[in-house]
Amino acid sequence: MEWSDQGIVLSSRPHSETGLVASVLTRAHGRHAGFIHGGISLSRKTRPIWQPGNVVEVVWRAKLAEQLGNFTGEARESHAARVLDDAAELAGLAAACAMVDAALPEREPHPAIYEGFHAFLGVLGHEGWPAIYVRLELGLLQELGFGLDLEKCALTGTTEDLAFVSPKTGRAVSRTAAEPYRDKLVALPAFLSTGGLPAEAGELRQGLDLTGFFLERHVFWPHNKPLPAARARFMETLHRQEQQ
Repeated sequence: MEWSDQGIVLSSRPHSETGLVASVLTRAHGRHAGFIHGGISLSRKTRPIWQPGNVVEVVWRAKLAEQLGNFTGEARESHAARVLDDAAELAGLAAACAMVDAALPEREPHPAIYEGFHAFLGVLGHEGWPAIYVRLELGLLQELGFGLDLEKCALTGTTEDLAFVSPKTGRAVSRTAAEPYRDKLVALPAFLSTGGLPAEAGELRQGLDLTGFFLERHVFWPHNKPLPAARARFMETLHRQEQQ
């Protein structure tokens, strides 16, 4: 069996003495793993292909569909090298790769997530890129069947001044309607309901807390898995930068 596709490298780890196993989010074949013969001993020019965050043209081959199979690939966009000199961008890229790698089922096509992730890579380093990261996590929730309804108040139907989200239903609640229950609700930053960028660092933290809460509850806890450590490191890096 054989197929070729475009993909985003999510992770790579040593396997055997000289090989690598890479996990790649492909456009048409979903999250897929493959073995790279001699991956550790490849040339300096070839080895960086399999760095998380890089976009590759990949070919997968195996005798049977259920086998791990072998990858060969060529780099198309080298995002991993581009962010090496910025701690926040590097941490954000690592978090995005780890979240997608851990959340998506293997070999199940999710073209919307692929396109969203590719868009995130394109804006990484530009103004407001952390907000796009939050939207990528919202997209993960949506794609996995746990999308949040942030367009109108669940209690009044208004689209104005949405400030909270119900932890039970994932639906937005306006500031006025939420008053009797606000201690039981999750904060909704304005940029997620109105569009645009966070007005302050606190809004970005609220966005990450919101998506993290629902991803943890619906995607990771049911499988007895924690949120990836790379995500916590990303939040810590953002916090340190705010303090500088």
